[in-house]
Amino acid sequence: MISISKTLCYSLLLLSSNYCFAQITLKEAYKDAFMMGVAVNDGVVSGRDKDSQNIVVKQFNTITIENSMKAERINPKPGIFNYEPADAFVEFGKKNNMFIVAHTLVWHNQTPVWFFQNEDGKPKTKEEVTERLREHIKTIAGRYAGKVNAWDV
Repeated sequence: MISISKTLCYSLLLLSSNYCFAQITLKEAYKDAFMMGVAVNDGVVSGRDKDSQNIVVKQFNTITIENSMKAERINPKPGIFNYEPADAFVEFGKKNNMFIVAHTLVWHNQTPVWFFQNEDGKPKTKEEVTERLREHIKTIAGRYAGKVNAWDV
């Protein structure tokens, strides 16, 4: 995966032929065309990766969370929810006046086994899986309703 810093450098080099490098950001350069977005991880949101966080805040006006809203992270076991990283992502977006895109309610990967298997390790029925997914979507989308601007599902 190409780092945020490398991607940004390549983009800024392209922009520098038309604009003064130090005076315009990506989000400013494209403000009349579209929003400039980036995927962020927990290190960026928390500030542990301060260099990338600074780039994100300066250059972008929309963010998408990488993995912290996927089922295996946000609901790893029945009745167990880890909202802290997703909540921090939403707060980071709000604090920086960004368009917030949540990712993802249902994914083919990074879904805990218990979504599809019962306590005995046997596959759940179609009805049980449908209910599990319905309940998951209702719970997570309900928690972030009105807090995120869009869902990348």
